[in-house]
Amino acid sequence: MMTGEFSTIRGRFAPSPSGPLHFGSLVAAVGSYLTARAKHGQWLVRIEDIDTTRTVPGAQDSILRTLERFCLFWDGPVVQQSSRLDLYDSYFRQFQQQQLIYRCHCNRARIATLGGLYDGACRKQPPIGTQGPCAWRLKATDVAISFTDLVFGQQQISAAMATEDYIIKRRDGLFAYQWVVVIDDIEQQISEVIRGADLLAMTPRQQALYRQFGATEPQFGHLPLAVTAPGLKLSKQNHATDINRFAPEVSLAAVLKLLGQPLPTELTTAPVAEQMAFALSHWQLCKVPAYKEVQLSEFQ
Repeated sequence: MMTGEFSTIRGRFAPSPSGPLHFGSLVAAVGSYLTARAKHGQWLVRIEDIDTTRTVPGAQDSILRTLERFCLFWDGPVVQQSSRLDLYDSYFRQFQQQQLIYRCHCNRARIATLGGLYDGACRKQPPIGTQGPCAWRLKATDVAISFTDLVFGQQQISAAMATEDYIIKRRDGLFAYQWVVVIDDIEQQISEVIRGADLLAMTPRQQALYRQFGATEPQFGHLPLAVTAPGLKLSKQNHATDINRFAPEVSLAAVLKLLGQPLPTELTTAPVAEQMAFALSHWQLCKVPAYKEVQLSEFQ
């Protein structure tokens, strides 16, 4: 496991191959790319296909070709989570040996009656003789209720969320996002995580997991979410429109406007390469608006 300070600035974009990139995905890609490149850092692409039930054939290639179309060129090989199962399992077995995780047989219906947050029942009284599949939960350790975000400033989560033992391996045997994303970032030496504001509340848990692994935490910054209506973010699950259906220069100009750094009028219809060059030379993360949701209609 890796410790110490980062020697290189390294950001990443980690889409799931559950469909083509949409406007919201492009916001995260552009924001993470410009933040890393503006500091002469590296930018990696990782395919988060750990949830094989959501993988769509051909989606990965479509995503990569779209990134190239927007002049979002990455460093090094593209990493797929599905090829790193042995890595995730090695960390898992280490935590088993250290008794930092435990089996849980509680179902979703029971947890729903608790308001959605798990009460640690199987940690307090481990089930005896229970057969069948189970989930594995991490014993919550040193999860802070507040942290400083690069865009939103001081943020806070509830004490109940900070102390919840969350799932790291699902009942179906698949590792959970919260587990693999931290391992991936450690192994790839990611120094900054720039992503959508829908993941803001997960940050303290992930920071605590870095500490449990004895690894240096990256800096976190979250970007506004493009929504069709309050609470309805663009996502592949709700069939957001493929960004390739629109002219790339129009889409990129809209993304930069949403990120608080609009292009000069004469560049709003310029080739993407020119737009990206201007954006890179003028990029300032501090100018990104601290709005968790932004109405998409404002940028169409």
